[in-house]
Amino acid sequence: MPLKSRHLIGLEGISKEELEIIFKTADIFKEVLQRPIKKVPTLTGKTVVNLFFEPSTRTRISFELAERRLSADTINFSSSGSSISKGETLKDTVRNIEAMKIDLVVVRHSSPGTPLFLSKILNASIINAGDGAHEHPTQALLDMYSLREKFGRLEKLKVLIVGDISHSRVALSNIYGMTSMGINVSLCGPATLMPRELDKLGVKIYYNLDEAIKDKDVILVLRIQLERQKKGLFPSIREYRNCFGITKERLQKLKDDVVIMHPGPINRGVELDGDVADCKNSIILEQVENGVAIRMAVLYLLSGVESSLTI
Repeated sequence: MPLKSRHLIGLEGISKEELEIIFKTADIFKEVLQRPIKKVPTLTGKTVVNLFFEPSTRTRISFELAERRLSADTINFSSSGSSISKGETLKDTVRNIEAMKIDLVVVRHSSPGTPLFLSKILNASIINAGDGAHEHPTQALLDMYSLREKFGRLEKLKVLIVGDISHSRVALSNIYGMTSMGINVSLCGPATLMPRELDKLGVKIYYNLDEAIKDKDVILVLRIQLERQKKGLFPSIREYRNCFGITKERLQKLKDDVVIMHPGPINRGVELDGDVADCKNSIILEQVENGVAIRMAVLYLLSGVESSLTI
């Protein structure tokens, strides 16, 4: 079944039924990725452009790998060394690229709303790989998919998202997606890093981590994004770790089967201790693995391929 939109700008407004379509499609591609030969001809003849205006490791490699696994033609764009560095506008750049006959665009940009802007001026399908502090939908999809794989369900799970909520596009996408899937979502972080009125999205807000972590099934830890912050939002890195870091000592107070997640990159010893990141409760590497299957599913569903999925 196709999705209602031919773009993936964010998870706001996406229904539970559409999310389940993505997950079930990812199940098929996850099976493909377990084979000795991991490539299928599903998107043969389709061209995907990766427009990354911000640094990225996991997301960029994951999308590139997903595209190659689907046999799509891939073009990688970097703003450094491009005509943008000479003063060309984003609009002119992308319209010139589209004139070369492309089908899908994966875009990461520091400005919120860039993927939506591109969806209005291009005929290609747009996939948001992160726009400023707005949304990062495929990261939230792979987070939920990893929990679905771990627990066999999503509904009624108790998930706590900890950290720099204000500057996190991962947090907002997960709030939209998880609440749609019936997950009980809570947030915890310093008051200076907590946006106003988030409680209107159906989440519970804590400012005391030791209170917030009680009885939670999942702790999703976010990176402190110093590059996006103004100075003075918290006293020091040391104090942040003491108040909001998931330390080995805090882990011992949690449920034995609690799941630890992190979208990466990790600031070890700040928001997450190294011993916790590497412990048996952590599914951080499983998140990375599942990212390829999720992105294969999204690329396929937005590609316009009308034939049934055959692998």
